[in-house]
Amino acid sequence: MLSSTWRSRSTRGVLVIGAAASLVLSGCSDKSSDGGGGGNTDLSIQSVVQLDTKGKAVATGDAGTAADPAGDGKAKCAPVNLAMAGPLTGGNAALGLNIIMGVKVALDKHNKANPDCQVSVKQFDTEGKPQVATNVIPSIVADPSIVALIGPTFSGETKATGQILSEAGMPTLTASATNPSLTTNGWKTFFRGLGNDDSQGPAVANYLTGEKGFKKICVVQDNTDYGVGLAKAFTTAAGSAVDPSCATNIKEGDKDFSAAVSQLSAAKPDAIFFAGYYAEGAPFVQQLRSGGVTATFVSADGTNDPEFVRQAGASSKDALLSCPCSPAPEKFAADYKALNGQAPGVYSVEGYDLATILLKGIDSGKVTRAELVDYVRSYSGTGLARNYKWSETGELDNIQIWMYQVK
Repeated sequence: MLSSTWRSRSTRGVLVIGAAASLVLSGCSDKSSDGGGGGNTDLSIQSVVQLDTKGKAVATGDAGTAADPAGDGKAKCAPVNLAMAGPLTGGNAALGLNIIMGVKVALDKHNKANPDCQVSVKQFDTEGKPQVATNVIPSIVADPSIVALIGPTFSGETKATGQILSEAGMPTLTASATNPSLTTNGWKTFFRGLGNDDSQGPAVANYLTGEKGFKKICVVQDNTDYGVGLAKAFTTAAGSAVDPSCATNIKEGDKDFSAAVSQLSAAKPDAIFFAGYYAEGAPFVQQLRSGGVTATFVSADGTNDPEFVRQAGASSKDALLSCPCSPAPEKFAADYKALNGQAPGVYSVEGYDLATILLKGIDSGKVTRAELVDYVRSYSGTGLARNYKWSETGELDNIQIWMYQVK
């Protein structure tokens, strides 16, 4: 999705969102192009159907008018900062950049409409790695100008830093971390802005075994907290359709999947479910196709990004990708592209919605961490993606899963 030049740059620091602010991005869109060995293709990730947790299609409907970050334009506040923490460089940088760009759209609308209440975002690059996040998060909580955090992005880094954030009283709204255990730690300030893998895994499993009629599925998981949790939820729900003899483990950072390809080729499954991120998913599906494996490739939100298509090229065709995140509405997609120079990706809508909720709190006079925690905890309102209302543990009341396909 982004040029190698962008990925190599340090992105720690302050990003002030205003009318003229922009990020220097490579010219790309939701269409894949030659790069990363993918080859020229005109494929894109397209939404197919919204599912309930039993894998049944449900009507999308109109949940109502989404909250507007511009508000009434009368807000007054001293300058205040949000923070965003996640991978802004590295192999899975697109997943973090999608979020900050969504946040950017909300802040741009707010700041243009409210000259007397300017809100900025300080962005922190964790590379998506727990060991980096544990060094980054303390600097966020130690900054008194930061009143709330959007992030962390990945489950592993969230698990490693959630207690620090909770003890600091930092409102922590993740647009993307889906490991179910994150809301079982007793954290007092954590809010998940989408469904978790205990909803995503079963929905996808039931869809594949029901609607798609797959009888034999091989599960491949990476060694991240996200991959392990998702694979477990999927395997449990898929039951006898999962063949344990072809279960395969890979490691984050792997690029040579020849052993896994040989095992899967011999197994001859109907489908392969990959629980991991696009940095491994793209070369993995390329090597599967080069090795003659024609089974349907299925993955989830960690792979559901245009960068997967760009890197995998024609090998990504017909891949099924799930996400507890929502497709971008047309108006948002246009605003996003106008500001960021590219189409929205996975979690962009959630980043926008969570920033909007925090902005509504700030505009109502909630400008301390404690006030914003209370505001979010009692919040109930419609966003672009869904209605947002949280349980005591920080899980959403309203869960939805989407299936997408590379076409």
